[in-house]
Amino acid sequence: MSSTTSSKMRVLHRYLGFFLAGIMAVYAISGIVLIFRDTDFLKSDKTEEVKIKPNVKAEELGKALDMRRLQVEKEDPKMIYFKNGDYNKETGVAHITSKELPYVLDKMTHLHKASTEDPLYYLNIFFGVALLFFVISAFWMYLPKTDVFKRGILFTLAGIVLTLVLLFV
Repeated sequence: MSSTTSSKMRVLHRYLGFFLAGIMAVYAISGIVLIFRDTDFLKSDKTEEVKIKPNVKAEELGKALDMRRLQVEKEDPKMIYFKNGDYNKETGVAHITSKELPYVLDKMTHLHKASTEDPLYYLNIFFGVALLFFVISAFWMYLPKTDVFKRGILFTLAGIVLTLVLLFV
């Protein structure tokens, strides 16, 4: 390993690290928030009134309201009741209550959900490649014969083992 390669990796690692610090903070916060996505943590109620055509049948209501997994809980001659809402058959008006994160947190968590149709997908690819560079360049921070490097390899292996255990157990 030449000292010029080592010094170039250190410089790239340092400045890329500073550049990515903000992105990593956003990913860290939004990742923690996403852990609680199945709870009401930090969420508030948002009630929406949607007008669709009257007299939609219960089995077609989910599609008409663009709600996957809609399950009718109760139906009477005028109303259809479902979890978090109701639909008036006569007027075609549905009231839907949902739980939403505050605006900024909602936008931040969208980073994790970006697909190839979303421009954020480029940021996700860049971030993933940059993190992979961090992994590789970290091994150029110390000479392979030093105790710090050898201990670093042990910590790396411990991190891999812990991740595999948590994934498969």
